[in-house]
Amino acid sequence: MKVSLVIPVYYNEDNLRPLYADLKEKFISKIDYDYEIVMVNDGSKDKSYDVMKELAENDPNIRIISLSRNFGSHAAILCGLSHCTGDCAVVKAADLQEPTELILEMVDSWKRGNNVVLAVREGRDESKKQTFFANLYYKIVQKTALPQMPEQGFDVYLVDRKVITVLENLDEKNSALTGQILWSGFRTDKVYYHRLAREIGTSKWTFKKKLKLVMDTLFSFTTLPISLVSTVGALSIFGALIWAIVVIISKFAGLIEVSGWTTLFIFNLFSFGVIMMTLGILGEYLWRTFDASRNRPPYIVEDSNIKEKGEENK
Repeated sequence: MKVSLVIPVYYNEDNLRPLYADLKEKFISKIDYDYEIVMVNDGSKDKSYDVMKELAENDPNIRIISLSRNFGSHAAILCGLSHCTGDCAVVKAADLQEPTELILEMVDSWKRGNNVVLAVREGRDESKKQTFFANLYYKIVQKTALPQMPEQGFDVYLVDRKVITVLENLDEKNSALTGQILWSGFRTDKVYYHRLAREIGTSKWTFKKKLKLVMDTLFSFTTLPISLVSTVGALSIFGALIWAIVVIISKFAGLIEVSGWTTLFIFNLFSFGVIMMTLGILGEYLWRTFDASRNRPPYIVEDSNIKEKGEENK
């Protein structure tokens, strides 16, 4: 039996040595099975990759990959999953905000026959603002796209070889890997933990990246945006008909002496807004279709200490 740890790395040079020490103390020293650590440098411009190479020289179980640029955490994770060799893989962040002991619980759950094990947050040692918006995102996803989404979400999870194969075959761009895992429908278990505050470094999870995650999730796993546009369009037509009847009756009753310029202007403005919103949402879907048709890879490996398939026996 072999367990892979997949760790996406993005500007984490100060975290990596403490992370490895933590893994040795709380995971590696407690197991009696094989393991590997697959670290994927997601285009960091600091010394993260240098530290990764240093760690790999001291531990032959560490496999490192460096992408040619920043493709995003989901692409980096997919790269790590595609190159790992374990019977199952645990995806863990490099920021030390999740307790390492979770890995042991997740592996135990996998041994009981679960294909997916989610590490679900019970609480956070983070600001109220950050917690509120994170929980709001997961609530929206749960109500509109993926009912299986835990209320406080998850970033750490275990997937077995069957699930990894499915994720590789999906070959989706501009999508959320966590959403794909829930969508796949494999037997799933949950373990719970309290998310710690970040003590080393600062998060690179910007508002722009968060917004993209929201859009990718909604456009990839639900037809809600199109349904909203259709509903708004139907209500606009219904409102316009009522409005037209009222205006015609008022006109024949002699209550309107001059055609209402203000009314016409507001109506045209509202209609223009609906049309633009509709075009914008349809444009999002068309852009995703166009991006997928280009068949670009989700990531590009620039450097690695992992031998390509077919080279290992040479």
